[in-house]
Amino acid sequence: MRQLSARSARLRGIGALTAAVLCGAGLGAPAAVAEAQGSTPTGTSTSPGAGLVDTPPMGFNNWNSTNCRPEFNEDMVKGMADLFVAKGLKDAGYQYINLDDCWAKSQRDANGKLVPDPVRFPHGIKAVADYVHSNGLKLGIYTSAGTHTCSNLGFPGALGHEYSDAQQFADWGVDYLKYDNCSKQGVDAKQRYTTMADALKATGRPIVYSICEWGSNKPWLWAKGVGDLWRTTSDISDNWGSMLSIMKQNLPLDQYAGPGHWNDPDMLEVGNGGMTATEYRTHFSMWSIMAAPLLIGTDLPKADDATYQILENKDVIAVDQDTLGKQGRVLSSEGGRWVVVKEMADGSRAIALFNESNTAQRISTTAEAAGLPKGHAYRVRDLWQHRDYDSAGTFAATVPAHGTVLLRAWKDNRAASYPPAAELGASGLEFVQPGRAQQVTTTFTDLGSTSAKRVSVALTGPGGWQAKALPPTTARTLRSGKDLRTNWKIVAPKGTAPGTYDFTLTALYTSPRGTSMTTELPLQARIAVAPPSGDSYAGDLTPLSSVNGWGPIEKDHSNGEAAAGDGKTLTIAGTTYAKGLGTNATSNVEYYTAKQCSAFKATVGVDDEVGDLGSVTFEVLADGKKVASTSTLKGSDGAQQLTADVSGAQTVQLVVNDGGDGPDYDHGDWANAQFSC
Repeated sequence: MRQLSARSARLRGIGALTAAVLCGAGLGAPAAVAEAQGSTPTGTSTSPGAGLVDTPPMGFNNWNSTNCRPEFNEDMVKGMADLFVAKGLKDAGYQYINLDDCWAKSQRDANGKLVPDPVRFPHGIKAVADYVHSNGLKLGIYTSAGTHTCSNLGFPGALGHEYSDAQQFADWGVDYLKYDNCSKQGVDAKQRYTTMADALKATGRPIVYSICEWGSNKPWLWAKGVGDLWRTTSDISDNWGSMLSIMKQNLPLDQYAGPGHWNDPDMLEVGNGGMTATEYRTHFSMWSIMAAPLLIGTDLPKADDATYQILENKDVIAVDQDTLGKQGRVLSSEGGRWVVVKEMADGSRAIALFNESNTAQRISTTAEAAGLPKGHAYRVRDLWQHRDYDSAGTFAATVPAHGTVLLRAWKDNRAASYPPAAELGASGLEFVQPGRAQQVTTTFTDLGSTSAKRVSVALTGPGGWQAKALPPTTARTLRSGKDLRTNWKIVAPKGTAPGTYDFTLTALYTSPRGTSMTTELPLQARIAVAPPSGDSYAGDLTPLSSVNGWGPIEKDHSNGEAAAGDGKTLTIAGTTYAKGLGTNATSNVEYYTAKQCSAFKATVGVDDEVGDLGSVTFEVLADGKKVASTSTLKGSDGAQQLTADVSGAQTVQLVVNDGGDGPDYDHGDWANAQFSC
């Protein structure tokens, strides 16, 4: 949970801060820590919610949609319970409605008890829990393992009050506790979280225990048996860079997840508006293959049908909720082409083909690599198309930029009863010059164990564009593994403005049993302006695309983490720079260099505004290949000169990755960044 204003305040006064603003919105004031009511950590091996979350919990958390605004109240929570039932979310498996911060008064009563805010919750928390339970759902609540919660409004935390607070939660009928990590007063994390675990168990009420200490103390190494799930990262934000960074931090932890002990990469941002539909499908797909908790974080009463279609995709949810409880493992990730495989209870495999890059990419794997038994045919289901196909053992697709193809595959001797799987591909459409003919090649490949019959392909684009096929565009029969290759002459009208233009490759074919099939591949052509001759500052050029961990990438200023223009003068090791780019990992800005530039150079480092807290790496990619990079740089490391040979490159990407400890404070500056063209 987070309030951006608090993050900005953190940056303005960073030297004086003693608590992080993560999973929360502000800083609790220092206070004396009372002794926990006769409690000491026991470290017992059974979590408070043992048996309740043998599959990852699914539900809703209000923070992203309401923060501490007045609309967070009793009526909203009851309305959410009604909506879960009416909209089919309960039937899809969502069951927890979790209250985040700001539900309590800022002071305890004379007996040290928590008091629900009488304006927000006039009938108390128990009445709300009873209403939620009457709908066949469960209620969650929030507090912090410190003297105050993470809100900057000063609500009481549970440190020193663990047993009393846990008993109140149990008496109210609470089913789930999110336990944050603010105002911790220097007390050891394992001690704080174990004490609350013991307190929850002492109530006798099973309560799911969510440890929200942001991965700071590697809870995956010690929290099994203490909690039921644990955050592995800092807070997620509703943008591609944040989601990607968090996904990359969580993926390597697959060995630590399992029934009743889950890695938690934070709640879902699906539907909040900061990413595209393609990116939200990737978000939901990757959280599901990682066996992550699926906690909705959008304003559901205002959500559109497209958002509900993602959140209620039962084929994808089944991957997340598989009873074997395996988190997907990474098979490969070269060039941003990820293959992640999850073993399923019925012997099948879920397979994510995820494209991190900014252009469409072919991604593939095999049944053998995925761990399936040897066979001559496999049934494969596309979990977003909801279609079953026959495969000879290769699983491949041209995946759009930032997209994911999510499959589920079984060895099946009857797979030939399904239509053969087909792979569509295209090359040559990436960049087009108006008024000039450009050759594009498309392919249709039969990936099935049987033949595709009566195959035909068509390529359509924007009005006014020419797309003329050079035969063949049809094939009577394509045997397993064979392809239909077609060349096209594409011409954009003279004067077409720079931008991205949508094309669709459509293929029709028939299975050996006479089933008619249609499959499509969305494509994009880009028209871009080549950089001028001579030296140009990167900030003065228009990028093809840009993503950033917090806020936008800033021109000639540091990254302020919120709105455009909220940064400061770029400063590295005391030296200021008038020109450059201010970023926050994970960031990627891509430029069209049109094979006309020879070199790139910049002075790079962590901006002074974060002190020695940030840790980042810088990379320069030419046509997707790394041509220059740094080691991990921290604020104390000062500036480093970075130069790259980009001769012959069509595009150049400037990438800032976090140093392995999460993206918070990772303000990476590209000072005096210049292209020579």
